[in-house]
Order: sequence, then structure tokens, then C-alpha cells
Amino acid sequence: MKLTPINDHLIVKAVKAVQTTASGIIIPDTADKERPERGEVIAVGPGRELENGNRSSMPVSVGQIVLFKKYAPDEIKVEGEEFLVITLSDVMAIVE
Repeated sequence: MKLTPINDHLIVKAVKAVQTTASGIIIPDTADKERPERGEVIAVGPGRELENGNRSSMPVSVGQIVLFKKYAPDEIKVEGEEFLVITLSDVMAIVE
């Protein structure tokens, strides 16, 4: 199934960072029950419709890693996979 977001929405797949302590102990992602704040962009909407009928440009593209507000995304499950839906205004940075 293909997801196509509308307006200024993004479909994001959460990216879990592997955490290692200073002594080399790997902390599994199951220990972290916080909501993710980082994800890979899977799909991008066409942009928000402006008052003049044009659409705003989307500075984010598919494949980029973004940082977003912790409690901003809506969680959805499609064919057994979990995705996050966020708006462009909730994206704080693009990770390069």
C-alpha cells in the first residue's frame, strides 16, 4: 500500500538510535519507552495551499532524516508497519 500525504504533512518512519554507555554497554531500544524525536521521511505532501491558490514549497524530501517535536506526530499502522504523520511546522531540523 502506498501512502500519499496531503497538504503539508509528512509520513515518517521512526529511527531509533543505538545507545552505548561510556564503558561499551549497549542499551537496547526496548529500554527506551519515550516517543521518538527523529525519523526518516517516507513520503512528502505537495505543500500547504496558500490564499492565492498556489502551494508552498516543501523543504524536506524523501530519504532525509528529520528532528521533530516529541509529542507532535500521530501514530498509524499500515500493513503491520508503524509510521508517524507530522506537519511541516512540527519539523525542527533536517539531520545532515
